[in-house]
Amino acid sequence: MHEAAIKHLAKSDQVLGRLIRKVGPCGLRPGTIRTPFQALVCSVAHQQLNGTAANTILGRVVALYPGRSFPAPQDLLKTSDQKLRSAGLSRAKVAAIKDIAAKTVDGVVTKSRVIAKMSDSEIVARLTTIHGVGPWTVEMLLIFTLGRLDVLPATDYGVRKGFAVAYRRPKLPAPAELLAHGERWRPYRSIASWYLWRALEGTGD
Repeated sequence: MHEAAIKHLAKSDQVLGRLIRKVGPCGLRPGTIRTPFQALVCSVAHQQLNGTAANTILGRVVALYPGRSFPAPQDLLKTSDQKLRSAGLSRAKVAAIKDIAAKTVDGVVTKSRVIAKMSDSEIVARLTTIHGVGPWTVEMLLIFTLGRLDVLPATDYGVRKGFAVAYRRPKLPAPAELLAHGERWRPYRSIASWYLWRALEGTGD
């Protein structure tokens, strides 16, 4: 899987090619079992937290709804802010998750089969109208839920730090610099991003 992408990236960027050879095959697999609603809620929970802490909080949120693998939008809307905050969500994240739920009920957040037919730019424009949902949150949806291959989350700390490590830069690249450099990675910027995340493994970050 991703053989064409790896071949293109290694040919277009020698440094990235070395990283690819070091890391090995790409393990990026979209998690299609999540709905867009579920993916957005999970992404908001992960904002500014490491994975372990975010997953712990998500587990507490789900535990508020016995018998469900994940709360429905209506469940969240009926739950008090105080109860959601008791699970570890910040005030801002509660507001964002409530708006995701409301926009799902209203049809702004569509079903998987509908959103799959939309372009990346259409999805970003549509979903960033939700309170607390910025481009990064939508980019995570595009990469990890919808499996879009040409997304470069240029504001993501891990991608920027991975670039600095791989390219031996003393400072993190500005998002604009990363986007400019990433033009050579098209149409497989999601795959390049995955390898930049892997560049951090073993660095202590």
